[in-house]
Amino acid sequence: MPDLIHYAIPGFVLLLLAEVIFSAWDKRGLYETKDAASSISMGLGNVAIGLVTKGVIYLVYDAVYRIRLFTLDPGDAWVWVACFFADDFTYYWFHRFSHNIRYFWASHVVHHSSRKYNLSTALRQTWTGNLSGSFLFWAWMPLAGFHPAMVMSMQAISLIYQFWIHTEAINRLPKPVEWIFNTPSHHRVHHSSDLQYLDRNHAGVLIIWDRMFGTFTPEQEKPVYGLTTNIDTYNPLRIATHEWASIGRDLRRSRTWRDRWRYLFGPPGWSHDGSRKTTRQLRDEARPSA
Repeated sequence: MPDLIHYAIPGFVLLLLAEVIFSAWDKRGLYETKDAASSISMGLGNVAIGLVTKGVIYLVYDAVYRIRLFTLDPGDAWVWVACFFADDFTYYWFHRFSHNIRYFWASHVVHHSSRKYNLSTALRQTWTGNLSGSFLFWAWMPLAGFHPAMVMSMQAISLIYQFWIHTEAINRLPKPVEWIFNTPSHHRVHHSSDLQYLDRNHAGVLIIWDRMFGTFTPEQEKPVYGLTTNIDTYNPLRIATHEWASIGRDLRRSRTWRDRWRYLFGPPGWSHDGSRKTTRQLRDEARPSA
């Protein structure tokens, strides 16, 4: 089964070069050389790891597909439309959980670690996401009757779509587009470390899920990108593993199984002694007292 991401790479390169030229011409400082190099290295590592893990994922999906509840014919156009909505809905919840469960955040934090926001940031992808089992969020789709090739192709289409929204070169699009689709404006909010923007706009292609489930916030003030506590490194290996290492340290110093569980599966920022704060705790502290 061809990986659509591989076919999209030349387009990624051309668009990235165009944005670099635009940044130099407009003198907006969208790029920083070491940061972009780190992001590109993370993307190459993700592709290399995917050469192995995606084959395993296909086998898992195929095993589930063999016990499917229904058979949905890939030759029917409506099945592809249904697959698109099913994938995008699943991505929303996977993405939302990745911001609220530290085990999944340990992989996803990689994508948020850049303090720049440009097309190279879109390439800053995890090396551990598939290894940690994130693909299992989509396992219900082959069980429902979507062929594994359809599921993985739609996942790739979603990632290809999300590449172009990692830019400051595009301000706002027409209102109907902004209301329905995930756009650069919406996704800039998602990459912000500002308290008002934390854990918002989890959409893949359609922003309607955020509007439906109460996680939408429009872009107002210019975002500050990166993490609430930045890691200050351009080392790809450390970028890929820093949160896993932090989890390991927290588990070693934990005294109870309850604390170990929450350090692993609680929200990012949770600490048994209050030395760190979750997004909810930070918002509670910032809320004016009555």
